[in-house]
Amino acid sequence: MPRRALDNPIVLAVLGLLLEQDSHPYQMLSELRRRSDNHAVAITRGTLYNIVAALTDAGWVTAQGRQRSGNRPERTVYALTDAGREELVRRLDEQIRTPEREFSQFLGAVSYLGALGPEGAAEALTERARRLGRRTAADEERLAEALTAGVPRLHVIEAEYASGLARAELAWIDAVVDDIRTGKLAWPGAPAARPAAGQERERERESEAGEDA
Repeated sequence: MPRRALDNPIVLAVLGLLLEQDSHPYQMLSELRRRSDNHAVAITRGTLYNIVAALTDAGWVTAQGRQRSGNRPERTVYALTDAGREELVRRLDEQIRTPEREFSQFLGAVSYLGALGPEGAAEALTERARRLGRRTAADEERLAEALTAGVPRLHVIEAEYASGLARAELAWIDAVVDDIRTGKLAWPGAPAARPAAGQERERERESEAGEDA
């Protein structure tokens, strides 16, 4: 099994699932997809089976037997070994301690925001903020319901973190849209934006005050 399979970011998630309970690959895949849309996109059945095989070769997981459910075929159930637990702790400690520059599609798109023009950029960012705000509100409602139901905060801490990131992004978008509308964020080659009516009146008053002096 290629060593690079152990470098897949899904390895941490698989080890974490097996820390919670013994499981077979199909169950792991279903749980990963249930917990995170990112995993649903990033992982396929074949990838997961390759990762489980690599973890077994590394001695981090071990087969515990086979399980049958109804008329479905038997599936091998895996458990975390002591070495696997140590590797999970090592990876968690390293990833939490060390900030990485994580690239996202939005970051890549923002790099070329100028191509949209001032009005197009403002409209696109405003629409993103609307959609992101609606999604974040729904996520926060579910989080609040879980906490009210008695789920320990530590068990949903990742949802709290995701909410914090979303709120920070919303604040940034609002600030940038405001800068576009007021002309504070200039577009090279584009006509200068007219100041808002309130700002224009304030400048007129300052000019009149200077002449009176």
